[in-house]
Amino acid sequence: MVASLIGTTIEFYDFYIFATAAALVIGPVFFPSDDPTLTTLAAFMSFGLAFVARPLGGLLFGHFGDRLGRKTTLVASLLLMGSATVGIGLVPGHAAIGLWAPVILCVLRFAQGLGIGGEWGGAALLATENAAPGRRAWFGMFPQLGPSLGFLLANGVFFCMLVTLDDAAFMAWGWRVPFLVSAVLIGIGLYVRVSLTESPVFAAARSRRPNDGMPVMTLLRRNKRALVQGTLVMIACYAIFYITTVWTLNYAVNGLGLDRGTLIGLLCVAILGMAIATPLSALAADRYGRRPVVAAGLVFTIGVGAALGPLLASGTAAGVFVFFALGLTAMGWIYAPMGALLPELLPTEVRYSGAAIAYSLGGIFGASLAPYGAEALRYAGGASWVGGYVIAMSLVSLASLATIHETRTQTW
Repeated sequence: MVASLIGTTIEFYDFYIFATAAALVIGPVFFPSDDPTLTTLAAFMSFGLAFVARPLGGLLFGHFGDRLGRKTTLVASLLLMGSATVGIGLVPGHAAIGLWAPVILCVLRFAQGLGIGGEWGGAALLATENAAPGRRAWFGMFPQLGPSLGFLLANGVFFCMLVTLDDAAFMAWGWRVPFLVSAVLIGIGLYVRVSLTESPVFAAARSRRPNDGMPVMTLLRRNKRALVQGTLVMIACYAIFYITTVWTLNYAVNGLGLDRGTLIGLLCVAILGMAIATPLSALAADRYGRRPVVAAGLVFTIGVGAALGPLLASGTAAGVFVFFALGLTAMGWIYAPMGALLPELLPTEVRYSGAAIAYSLGGIFGASLAPYGAEALRYAGGASWVGGYVIAMSLVSLASLATIHETRTQTW
C-alpha cells in the first residue's frame, strides 16, 4: 500500500505540474501569439497531448507488466516519466530557440503520457493483488490517494514560487523549479520500487499458466466489453478534475483577473476535499459495493456541473473556491473505487494491460480535450456551457456503470 501510494504521488506530481504550468505559463513561453485565446488553446493542446500517449503507454507497459511482472514495469514507467519531467524544466523558451521550443516540449510531454499510461495500472494491481479479502477497494484507494498528494505537492511548490518571486522572475525561470525538483522525487520513488516483491496473485497465475502470447490480443478477443465499460465509466472523473484544476484556473486568471498566487493557494485548500472523499468512498465501496458508490458520485457531479456557471459568474475568489472544492470532492468520490473496479473487470493474465488501457482511453475522452473544449464552449456560449459539458460526461459514465455487474464479492 505504501509503495503504491508513494509511486503514484511522485508520478502525478510530475503530471500535474505541467497542468498548472499550462494554465499559467506554457502559452506565453512556448506558444507566444498576438491573440491570447490562440496562445491559451495551444497550451491546452500541448497539455492534451499526453492523454493521446497514455493508451500507448498502457499498451506498452501493460504488455510487459502482464508478461514479466508488475515490479520491473513500474520501475521503468517511473524512470520514463521522471526523465521527461526534468527535461521539460530544462527546455529553452520560444524566445531563445524559436519553433524548436514547442517541438521539444511536445515530445517530452508525449513521453510523460507514455510513462503515466503504464503507471496507474501497475500501482493499482500492486495494491489490489496484495489486498486482504473484502478490502480490495480500501487497498486500491492508496494509489488513488496519490493524485491528491501529488496535486497538493505540485501546487504547493508553485505557490512557493509565486509568493517568493515577482511576476517577471516567475515567468523567466521560477516556473521551471517544480520540474527540476522532480529529480529528487525520482530517486525516492526508485528506491521504493526496487525494494518491492512481485504480486502473489500474478506469481500464482504465471505458475498455473505461463503467458507466452500477446496479452493485448487476448484482451481484445475475450474482454472487449469490459474494456469499453472501464473506459466510459472513467470519463466523468477525468472531465470534472481537469475542468476544475486547469480550465477554471486559467479562466479565473485571464477571464476574471484574479491573482495567480491566491488561486493556487485556494486549490491547495480545495484539494483536501478530494483527499477526504477518497478514503471515505473506498470504505463505502467495500461495504456497499462499487456501483452504488460510483453512481452517487456521478449524480453529485451532475449537480456540480449545474453550479459551475452561477459560481463563476460571481467573478469572486470565493465563488471560484467553492467550485474548486465541489469539483475536487466529486472527483475524489468517483475516483477511489476505480482502483478496485477496473482491475476487477478483468482476469489476471490481462489485468495490467486492460486496466491501464481503459484508464488511459478514459483520459482521452474525458480529459485530453476537456480544457480545450471548455474554452471553446465558454467562448461560444459562456461558462454555463462548460457546466453542460460536465453534465454530459457524467451521464455517459452513468450509462456505462449501469451495464457493469457488481464486482465487490468476486474472487481472483
